[in-house]
Amino acid sequence: MNARPEVAVAAPLLKIDDLRTWLDTGDKVVRAVDGVSLEVARGETFALLGESGCGKSMTALSIMRLLPETAEIVSGSVKLDDDDLLALPEVAMRGVRGRRISMIFQEPMLSLNPVLTVGEQIEEALKRHTRLNENDRAKRVIELLDDVGIPDAERRQREYPFQLSGGMRQRVMIAMALAGDPELLVADEPTTALDVTIQAKILDLLRELQKRRRMSMLLITHDLGVVSEIAQQIAVMYAGEIIERASRARFFATPAHPYSRKLFDSIPTKNKRSSSLAVIRGGVPSLSNDFRGCRFADRCDYAWDLCRDVAPGWSDVAPGQKVRCHLYEGPTRRMGELVLEVGTLDLREDALAPTDRVD
Repeated sequence: MNARPEVAVAAPLLKIDDLRTWLDTGDKVVRAVDGVSLEVARGETFALLGESGCGKSMTALSIMRLLPETAEIVSGSVKLDDDDLLALPEVAMRGVRGRRISMIFQEPMLSLNPVLTVGEQIEEALKRHTRLNENDRAKRVIELLDDVGIPDAERRQREYPFQLSGGMRQRVMIAMALAGDPELLVADEPTTALDVTIQAKILDLLRELQKRRRMSMLLITHDLGVVSEIAQQIAVMYAGEIIERASRARFFATPAHPYSRKLFDSIPTKNKRSSSLAVIRGGVPSLSNDFRGCRFADRCDYAWDLCRDVAPGWSDVAPGQKVRCHLYEGPTRRMGELVLEVGTLDLREDALAPTDRVD
């Protein structure tokens, strides 16, 4: 009997393995990123979902090696193709930033230089990451502004950041990030502080640019609505570690981790107007804690002694879905299956209309 032919699996563009980034505040160590592993395929949008302070932005800064002075990557690897970015000397890393990987930061007004026109700032990015001459750079500035949907680009490129709306400033940031034609775009909360209408336009723009340029995107967000519109793969982050990984379809159909389910339950939707808003009891643990067990145990409705004493490993819930939870391990797996059966989740991707999103 002939053996099945091996099917080649494309290597991921970005592979993060057991990444740990800690901050030394002087009197304590904050484990902001604690054992994070993920993979982003070519042409894929991967969403890293979590609440403020969970470590997702620090994960992005670790990838870019743009950490504050108090932070240090203590272990792990970050590979772009076969290149370990953490092993590169800083001179070589400068050739990666902006050219192979670019990042859109959370607040454009703080990231853009207030004393330079937006055209000058985009041209500076082109000067650093391309070999275009001065005339070609000037033309390319206009092209990039056109690409990101800024009308009257010839005039707008002579304006300063304060003269533009929040949505326009975010488009300028995207144009700067695309100047080096990167393979991977890291977008850190790209729609934060924008109104709902502008949010939708920015998401449409990112989706269209990604498709046209065939680039990968790592989306950092706290917003389930954003995830539902643009991501193909999702990782949920809580207290410095990833606790669930799934495809978008699987995650929105059946979120498995108790924390993930609480996120869905707490969203105010039209069919919940007659009931009280669900909340997650307790508070987020300090990332300076020396965790023994599950980091969500003190807030979880299903936790028992094992959860507080032993950190859970990864368990397969379904094809393409993994969770870090004792409910799905060995003899207790049936408990996890029962949790999934409790109640009926009527919240799906199409229920997350823009008017239902909350920050």
